[in-house]
Amino acid sequence: MLSDSEATELLSFLSPRTRPDVKGQATGYILGLSGHRDGCHFCRSKPDLLKALFTLTSDPSIAIVKDCYHIFINLSADETLHQVLVSDVNLLPALLKNLQDPEYPFADQICTILSNLSRHEKTCKTVFKVLQEELSLAQLVEIFCTEGFNKQAKLHYLGPLLSNLTQLPEARNYILDKDRCVVQRLLPFTHFQASVVRRGGVIGTLRNCCFDHTHHEWLLSEAVDILPFLLLPLAGPEELTDEENEGLPVDLQYLPEDKEREEDPDIRKMLVETLLLLTATKTGRKMLKEKSVYPIIREFHRWEKDVHVGAACEKLVQVLIGDEPEKGMENLMEVEIPEDVQVKLKEADMREEQELEKEQERIRQEEEEEEKKERKAAEETEGEQVTGLIR
Repeated sequence: MLSDSEATELLSFLSPRTRPDVKGQATGYILGLSGHRDGCHFCRSKPDLLKALFTLTSDPSIAIVKDCYHIFINLSADETLHQVLVSDVNLLPALLKNLQDPEYPFADQICTILSNLSRHEKTCKTVFKVLQEELSLAQLVEIFCTEGFNKQAKLHYLGPLLSNLTQLPEARNYILDKDRCVVQRLLPFTHFQASVVRRGGVIGTLRNCCFDHTHHEWLLSEAVDILPFLLLPLAGPEELTDEENEGLPVDLQYLPEDKEREEDPDIRKMLVETLLLLTATKTGRKMLKEKSVYPIIREFHRWEKDVHVGAACEKLVQVLIGDEPEKGMENLMEVEIPEDVQVKLKEADMREEQELEKEQERIRQEEEEEEKKERKAAEETEGEQVTGLIR
């Protein structure tokens, strides 16, 4: 790692007045440094170096600007640098200002940095505060939902940013404001095929919003009609009975033979978790049962190979086919669980996690054994062919 005197010398090369080739060598070196944990920790103790680098995001050289943004993407991925970046470097106002510019060529890098910085609640609060001062959540949603807002950037990472922001009650309150129709604008992105990042970000946002059980009835009503958007990615081509089809929302009835499910297991898990959250209230459970959610989840569970998604699915099935909780327990989010029961539940979750990991390891070993057998059979067949040729 660099000594203090070497770091001071490196800092002198980061002046806007320095020759472009020298600046380029300096930013290239720091980019390499930022790709390692030790390098990130070194940068954390050098706020002056970080400020100089951020100044160079306005450099005339595109290559230097690109290096600098990639450095900040790497640094923002390390939680221990978050406070330095938002407080000492104070990069949020400039990032948000540039994000609003539909011609700005590095908007995708900005989205990634903002997404990284908002992952953890403490810094997320700072990001949300500055966002409201510089841009507003309303404008952020508008940018996200406007196709082709920036011709030089995809802006997909605004999805994870929205998801991160909705860990805060203030952001959820905005998204769930009945007069703004924000949720309705986000729903179509649950099947946005061009980007798994955008798709996952929106579904993460919906899941976070469903932690507020007071909005469940509205979300499931015709005003929002969230259910088809959560179920369709989980639905496959399997034939259901006429009775089962008739109970489903129209968009899920008699699906074609080539219907494919969501390809990403993390997104599938979030979808199942969101449905499970909607069953927390008696009204939610009733509406999901009336809309024939169970047949879709039944077939999905038969198809699902990922053990973690399968475990989440089993919890949902238990609620859908189980009896109603006893009186006073109807709202599962308001039930107070005694401490000793909480401990037992945590222990049960840990045991379940261990069992899932064992199952995954067993499946992996079986697959490896199968691959070995296939390779051996292929080698033997190839050997026979070679012998035949020799004859």
